[in-house]
Amino acid sequence: MKRWWRHLAVFVTTSVSIMLAAHMLKKQATSWIQRRLPEFEAISRPHLLRRESKTQRLCVFVSEFISHNYNSPSLLLVSVSVPVYPARMSDGNTFVREDPWRIFRIMAEFVDSFQTMSQVGPAVTIFGSARTKPTDKYYKAALAIAKGLAQHNLAVITGGGPGIMEASNKGAAQAGGKSVGLNIELPREQSGNRFANVPIHFHYFFARKVSFVKYSLGFVYMPGGFGTLDELFEVLTLVQTERIPQFPMILFGRSHWEGLVQWMKKELELKGGFISPGDLDLLAITDSPEEVVELIRDYERRLGTPGVLPKAFT
Repeated sequence: MKRWWRHLAVFVTTSVSIMLAAHMLKKQATSWIQRRLPEFEAISRPHLLRRESKTQRLCVFVSEFISHNYNSPSLLLVSVSVPVYPARMSDGNTFVREDPWRIFRIMAEFVDSFQTMSQVGPAVTIFGSARTKPTDKYYKAALAIAKGLAQHNLAVITGGGPGIMEASNKGAAQAGGKSVGLNIELPREQSGNRFANVPIHFHYFFARKVSFVKYSLGFVYMPGGFGTLDELFEVLTLVQTERIPQFPMILFGRSHWEGLVQWMKKELELKGGFISPGDLDLLAITDSPEEVVELIRDYERRLGTPGVLPKAFT
C-alpha cells in the first residue's frame, strides 16, 4: 500500500513539474515571438515567410528561439520554395556550431514532401536532361510517354525543371493526370516548369531523391547527363541489393544507352566480375513510347502498387 502511494506521489509531482515547465516555456516563447515578429516583417524576409509552409515557418521560429535563448548561433532557415543560396562560410567552426540546428530544415522538407506525395497514388518517375529542346525527338517522346501513363491513371514525377522534365510534366498535365514536379533551385539551368500541377520545392538533394524513389513503381530514363546517371545507378543499386522491389527500369533511346550497357557487360560483369550475371537484366531498353507504358502497366497488373514499405524506407 505504501509503495502504491509512493508511486502515485512521484507521478503527480513529475506531471506537475512537466506542466509548469511547459507553461513557462510556452509563455517565454510566445513573448519572444511577439517581440520578434515586427523584425521579421521589417527585414527582407517577409516574402519568404509568406511563401513557406506552416511546417517550414515553425522551423524558422524554433531555430531562432533556440539560438536566442540558449546562446547558439542562429541558422537562417530560408524558404525551400525560392532560389536563395546561403553565403559561403569563412569560418569552418561556424558550420560545426550551426550544423545541429539544420535538422529542423531537413525535417520540414521531409514532412512537407511526404505529406503531399502520400496523396498522389501510383506514380512513375521520368528522368532526363534539363537541356533538351522542345524540337528534340526525345522531348517529344517524353511527352508521349507521360501522356500514355496519365491516361492509365498513373501520376508522373519529374525533377520539375526544363527539358525532359518539362516535356513529361506537360504530357501528364495535358492528359488530365497528376503532374508532380520535385524542383530544386540550382545556380544554373534549373528552374521550375509551369506544367507541374503538384509542385514541391527542395533545398536538399537527398530529401528530393527519397521522394523520387519512395513513391514510384517504375522509372524511365531518357538521355541525360550526370544527374540522370546518378539517379540511374542509385535506383539500380537499391533494386540489385533488394532494398526496393524489382520495379521496371527502362532506358529510352537505344542508340544513347547501348554503349553504356555494353561497357558494363564487358568491364563490370565479364572481365571484372564486379556485378553478377543477370544484374543487367534489371534494365530494359526501348525506342517505343508505347512499349514503355506497356511495360509499366504489365508490372502494375501483375504485382500492383506495393503494399509494404520497401526496406530502404523502413
